[in-house]
Amino acid sequence: MVIAVGVLAATGVTLLLERSLTRILLGVILLGNGVNLLILVGGRSGGAPVVGAGPDDAMSDALPQAMVLTAIVITFGLTAFLAAVAYRSWYLGGDDEVQDDVEDQQIVALAARNEVPNADLGGEGPGDDPEQVDPEPPRRQVDPEPPRRPGGTR
Repeated sequence: MVIAVGVLAATGVTLLLERSLTRILLGVILLGNGVNLLILVGGRSGGAPVVGAGPDDAMSDALPQAMVLTAIVITFGLTAFLAAVAYRSWYLGGDDEVQDDVEDQQIVALAARNEVPNADLGGEGPGDDPEQVDPEPPRRQVDPEPPRRPGGTR
């Protein structure tokens, strides 16, 4: 059982490091199943955990079973979310591969030149920050006084 946990966890982590959202989704599923199996292996096996069904020392531990049921629900929710993101990415772009963003490309260029990036100390205004990719849109001016209708009513 421990070898199965190791294989599921290693395969899940390997798939999580891929760029395709479908492979990431499969990695989350495999890693979730590996963790669930690990939790179950850690519990004590035995009879049904029902009071009066047998001696207390012969009952199985109910806590790992409850934790696995909770983890199954959480993994299912995360799987549904990632499936929706992968489908949306495929629908809009034709594939589900995660693209590099601007900062990733800058880091790759600095690594190729063997340079250290400048520290971002902050404190710049929105117009002075060279890292600002998408500045805020200009705000709409609000009239201080609403227009009056003829006859003196508002």
